This record gives sequence, structure tokens and C-alpha cells, in this order.
Amino acid sequence: MAGERDARTVEIGYALVTGAFLGGVAGVVLASPVLVFGLRGTAAGAVAWVAVAGALGVFGVRVVRVLWRYDRRRRAS
Repeated sequence: MAGERDARTVEIGYALVTGAFLGGVAGVVLASPVLVFGLRGTAAGAVAWVAVAGALGVFGVRVVRVLWRYDRRRRAS
């Protein structure tokens, strides 16, 4: 029982850490046109919003996928 609880805690931590990392990478990649092309004003703001939305989306998808995969493996065993 305690081992299962520990495994669940580790899996949640793994999902959050890898989701944050991949979301951060996606945010930087999506925001890079601001630096590369020297965007200013409204265009830079729009790219920044897209970068934030993309980063949050990648984070959410990663967390959900890891936890669903864990749940399927747990139910199969």
C-alpha cells in the first residue's frame, strides 16, 4: 500500500517536472521570433501571448499524458 502511494507521488512529480521543462522550452521557442526579428509593440505582445498559451498547453498535455499512462499501467498489473 505504501509502495503504491510512493510510486504515485513519484509519478506526479515526474509529470510536473517534465511538463514544466517541456512547457518552458516550448515557450522559449515560440517567443524566439521577438528576439530574432526584433519585433516591437503589438506584434511582440501577440507573440508573447501565443508563447504563454503554447507553453501552458504543452505543460497540460504532458502532465495528462504521463498520468494517464501511469494509470493504465497500474490497472493492467
